[in-house]
Amino acid sequence: MLTPEVQKSYVAILREELVMATGCTEPIAVAYAAAKLRQILGEAPQRILAEVSGNILKNVKSVVVPNTGGLKGVKAAIAAGIVAGEADKELQVIASVPPELHSQIAAYMDATPMEITCPPTPRMLDIRLTGWAWEHKAVSHIANNHSNLIYLEKDGQVLLEKPAGDSAEDGLTDKGLLNLPDILEFASTVDLSLVEELLERQIRCNSAIAEEWLKNDWGANIGSTRLKYYGSDIKNEAAAWAAAGSDARMSGCELPVVINSGSGNQGITASMPVFRYARHLGATQEQLYRALLVSDLVTVYQKAGIGRLSAYCGAISAGVGSGAAIAYLQGADCDAIAHTIINAVVILSGTICDGAKPSCAAKIASAVDAGILGYQMYLNGQNFHSGDGIVGTDLQQTIVNVGVLAREGMQGTDRTILRIMTQ
Repeated sequence: MLTPEVQKSYVAILREELVMATGCTEPIAVAYAAAKLRQILGEAPQRILAEVSGNILKNVKSVVVPNTGGLKGVKAAIAAGIVAGEADKELQVIASVPPELHSQIAAYMDATPMEITCPPTPRMLDIRLTGWAWEHKAVSHIANNHSNLIYLEKDGQVLLEKPAGDSAEDGLTDKGLLNLPDILEFASTVDLSLVEELLERQIRCNSAIAEEWLKNDWGANIGSTRLKYYGSDIKNEAAAWAAAGSDARMSGCELPVVINSGSGNQGITASMPVFRYARHLGATQEQLYRALLVSDLVTVYQKAGIGRLSAYCGAISAGVGSGAAIAYLQGADCDAIAHTIINAVVILSGTICDGAKPSCAAKIASAVDAGILGYQMYLNGQNFHSGDGIVGTDLQQTIVNVGVLAREGMQGTDRTILRIMTQ
């Protein structure tokens, strides 16, 4: 039985991770830093220096910044935050930009000298903006997670300074207590009133952006393409809905999403397949909520070892999470779900993250496919075993192995990806 302290920590993890964001979280974090910069200066900077980590550069380069009229890149995100950002809204910083400001954002971006650099940093997520207006100078600095302001300065006076290490988990609830048996017990027994608001918002927001593929032409249209050629089988529908939400989001759709582990794509992938499967199976609302808890927490469990940003595609972890939850919806026990996770992890581990852009939707569809196949393998009596590649002696060791692969093994891959993208 879970102790009250563990249950409280699990609820805290969900509250920290299932937050709303409008737009891809990396450019939105840049816009948030820019909005704070203007707030400190009291006016728009006349010149800006942006020092960002490689993974920020990678994930901002090719994705549309929402509410900018289709602009892309670090300069666009900075300009949006300066011209129209609401600094106190964090990852909703440019959620309410009126269309008449789009031209002002573009004009500011074109007229304002901005130097974008990528200095060495041990942090995967690092954004430091320095702005000058007349004789005044200000600094805003975000590190480790997307809304974590660690430093603010104006004219040499320090306004905020927080100790910050190099871990994406700085200041967050300890995720070392996550393990599959406890996740399943928590999901099955927690008083849903403690988490219902979070889960209902996740369903509402992420369903709305997924439904955009019914109305408009977004990105690579992976969701609608799959439905057109692969049919309406529930397995395909689950993958298509997750992909459709990503396609809209990567292409600048202004609808908010509920993220998971810092990523809207991961939030969509962890929720939409579970939502569609629950409807297909005739599950009750309570069963849907409890399955979503499995998906969300299994995703966080994997990502805690990988990190928020990496060369390892985060959608894979979320697809595995949704596969675990789909197994849970169908009555799978802990052993079955553990095998589902191991099977699914092995299928696509090592899939690269080459930034946020329309092809993310295709990777998401593949990740959901892998999650579902992982459970079908178990049902067929077929599983990957210890010694098969990166599979460890048990689920916990396999999750650790994936973290080592992502954090250490793919460092060179990350540098190569960034070099290809920037050259």
